[in-house]
Amino acid sequence: MSLQLSIAEATAAGPRPQNQDALRVVTPAPALAASKGYLCAIADGVSQCVDGGLAARATLQALALDYYATPETWPVAQALERLLLAQNRWLRANGGGQPLLTTLSALVLRGRRYTLAHVGDCRVYRWHAGKLERLTSEHVWEQPGMQHVLSRAMGLDQHVLADYSEGELQAGEQFLLLSDGVWASLDDAYIASVLRDEPEQQAVVNALIRAAHLAGSQDNASALLVRIDRLPQNNLGDTLAQLRDWPLPPRLRSGQSFEGWTVLGVRAESRQSLLYRVRDAQGQAWLLKTLPPSRADEEGAGPALLLEEWFLRRVAGRYFPELHPLPQRQHLYYVQREYAGQTLAELLARHGPLPLADWLELAPRLLRGLGMLHRRNILHRDIKPENLHLGSDGELRLLDFGLAFCPGLSAEQAHHLPGTPSYLAPECFQGAAPDARQDLYAAGVALYRLLCGHYPYGEIEAFQHPRFGQPVAVSRYRPDVPAWLDELLAQAVASDPQQRFETAEQWLLQLEQGERQVDALRARPLLEREPLKVWRGLALAGWLLNLLLLVLLLKG
Repeated sequence: MSLQLSIAEATAAGPRPQNQDALRVVTPAPALAASKGYLCAIADGVSQCVDGGLAARATLQALALDYYATPETWPVAQALERLLLAQNRWLRANGGGQPLLTTLSALVLRGRRYTLAHVGDCRVYRWHAGKLERLTSEHVWEQPGMQHVLSRAMGLDQHVLADYSEGELQAGEQFLLLSDGVWASLDDAYIASVLRDEPEQQAVVNALIRAAHLAGSQDNASALLVRIDRLPQNNLGDTLAQLRDWPLPPRLRSGQSFEGWTVLGVRAESRQSLLYRVRDAQGQAWLLKTLPPSRADEEGAGPALLLEEWFLRRVAGRYFPELHPLPQRQHLYYVQREYAGQTLAELLARHGPLPLADWLELAPRLLRGLGMLHRRNILHRDIKPENLHLGSDGELRLLDFGLAFCPGLSAEQAHHLPGTPSYLAPECFQGAAPDARQDLYAAGVALYRLLCGHYPYGEIEAFQHPRFGQPVAVSRYRPDVPAWLDELLAQAVASDPQQRFETAEQWLLQLEQGERQVDALRARPLLEREPLKVWRGLALAGWLLNLLLLVLLLKG
């Protein structure tokens, strides 16, 4: 079940020779609507500027095109903020020396929530259960006689400052977007009466515009009304499952041909997933991931697998496995490239803790991969050596996105502990919401273990309710670890999330600074450390030697 809307809009120039208002509604394809949402916006070009109509239309055009080009995993407010900043720069640069100004109110309806961005003096109302709620405030000067002069607008200042708000959607409610040519002539009580008395949406917006001009409005008048007819499922995975109603593959046998793949055998099987080694027509090895037959009727299993694939396609890069496009798929599975090499858990089991030099080479790569993931607003939630693969090509890759989470797109399960207990941050056991610092904590535990073979708080079993005090210093197990690295790992696995690194980039920076300090303190040849003193000393020694020879010659 997807989000369903009914929309009506109307605009009129009124007594003005030109209509400088603009309206825009974007209803994308279902898959994109699930991840990015529906966009409804109103803009009112400022008539005193060089071309207010151009400013309004260009702003809505840029917003409609560029919003859907931002990463699908970004929070809505983050995407809108970046686009408004870019469009504000465009308006200031393209007025030919004169200002290009417009107001803007943009409403994005995604999943079961709305996000509103607002700058200027349009208004957005929420109408539900017979009550009218104003969601925006006008950005105008409050001094007498200045109430119609904008204090904020797109293109007015070097840095645009918009108001952002969000909330939960309710079935049957309506959002009303109005330009000041409507609301300035009609009070809220009249607007509410029209919403209450008119049964049809189009009749509502037509009545408001007509009433505004009859009440004496000398401005352009525009209205956009959006009704929430049906709310969707709770998360993107359910929507993806609706769009792709595939059955599970049958049990595959070695040597079998399946949808163009040659099955080489089972690579791994667990209660959660089933992994086959397959080969394509060119002989390239891949891994086909699906669900075991025991989960065929499990609610949420199929959507979770599709969501896992969806995340992996949106974090394509050197730190993640490559996915096959699968244009002809008819069953529920996805295929990723198989890489020669081993996981860091296998490396640890075979050779023990890593040499310090190898550890210092791997740790920054893990942090860069996590940073890339978090910048796309995705949390891995199962960082551990078993899910870190060191390829024979030298690349470190993050595997297994089965527990990955994207705020706003993934369903939050109360009292659910995702991941392996020994790598879970202490706040997870208290029911804390998913957070990037939990990934960074897990990375800290993984790196701690790779360095010494132990856990900072000891191994934790699934049935335990652990207590966290101070982590054991890694130098207790590895005396060769420098003090700065000891402190760095202690911060990474601190029980208080506020004492940990805020981002992977912050941790990476301190790691690199620590390595530079070691390089600076490492013993170097005197000629490298003090070249001027060395050459001066050699020159002085040569001068003294020549003087001594001269004295000896004179005595002889």
